[in-house]
Amino acid sequence: MTTQKVFLWGKQVKTTQFQLLVADSLTIFWGEWLKLRARITQVAATGLISPLIYILAFGLGLGSSIRPGSSVTGNYDNYLEFILPGMVALSSMTISFGGTTFSICGERLFSKTFEEMLLVPINPLALHIGKMLAGIVRGLMTSGSVILVALLFTGNWNFLNPLFLLLLVLNCAVFAGLGVIVGLSVRSLESVGLYNNFVIVPMSFLGATFFDPSTLPVALKCVVYLLPLTYASTGLRAVVYSPLSEFPWYSIPILLVVAIALSLWGSYKFSQQKD
Repeated sequence: MTTQKVFLWGKQVKTTQFQLLVADSLTIFWGEWLKLRARITQVAATGLISPLIYILAFGLGLGSSIRPGSSVTGNYDNYLEFILPGMVALSSMTISFGGTTFSICGERLFSKTFEEMLLVPINPLALHIGKMLAGIVRGLMTSGSVILVALLFTGNWNFLNPLFLLLLVLNCAVFAGLGVIVGLSVRSLESVGLYNNFVIVPMSFLGATFFDPSTLPVALKCVVYLLPLTYASTGLRAVVYSPLSEFPWYSIPILLVVAIALSLWGSYKFSQQKD
């Protein structure tokens, strides 16, 4: 009887801790949302420019000379249709990362309000999750605009498939988590530019957004599949244009594991943060 009571007490403690973690995370997220909701249109439009340029230049310009089966494979009618899922992944990556990074940098380096949050008796993991949730919302706002463009161009309602949206949220979580870590690490906005130039920009072009990674040589394929954006791009494209039997199910656990790993790293960074 005593053993059973101890087990039930331990289970109740774990449940209470989890509920507290969720409540604290949502509290941090709500503070971010209050600042974010005042500029929803700006956030949604900011990340739409680059995808639209890529769509016009590559999809409608260069894409007219590329036909299905020539250098990329898939069940699509033209190159524009091929790159649209990648544009959704690209826009969600850019804004989830950039918006989260600059938000934290602004609090740390300019408004100097970040120290107040560090003094709040909240689990560091909750701090990370709250910031990450705000980054996910930023990414979904922008990618939602790109999805609307994709629907107008293709009329393919698979862009609203629940599996498509799940992959999109996981992709936003990965790069929002990375944005939290970078935001906690940099000492100036110039450093953010370095991360953007050496991580985000190369990944934009190497993350299977403009090409089919299955057509690459083995050495390049190994490099491309080290990038989390590749799993998002190929997974989103498979949801839209391929039957469910051909969907790369490994994309979901890979993105989930990366998001969890970044969350643990981010919580450690919060616990060690001094400024």
